[in-house]
Amino acid sequence: MTEPDLDALFTAASAVRGQAHAPYSGFRVGAALRDEAGRIHAGCNVENAAYPVGTCAEAGAIAAMIAAGGRQIRAILVLADSPAPVTPCGACRQRIREFAGPDTPILSGDSSGLRARYTLDQLLPASFGPEHFVHGS
Repeated sequence: MTEPDLDALFTAASAVRGQAHAPYSGFRVGAALRDEAGRIHAGCNVENAAYPVGTCAEAGAIAAMIAAGGRQIRAILVLADSPAPVTPCGACRQRIREFAGPDTPILSGDSSGLRARYTLDQLLPASFGPEHFVHGS
């Protein structure tokens, strides 16, 4: 991934992170992804008083991609301030898996820059995906 590509992901994730609805935890997260056409889609976390019905930033970015006609994640950045690099939760790793390959970069950053770089296979090894379904008669 080239530096301009990374800069564009940071810009989008940072902008949307500012819109996060996190009144309970105060933990604002922004995510931005690049699709197969090179377009960037972003999402932020949206908390709810009934905690299980909140939405992760990654899920919002994926929904924005699908709504715009994208179908493949080429790279995704998760942006949050934390002592340790923030990676997608287990459910979001599976959501990403639906639209990404094993070598897809999953990047973790904060307001100071890139903190860590992973592949989907590193974060979700031996995963279950669409190819496990047998189609036909």
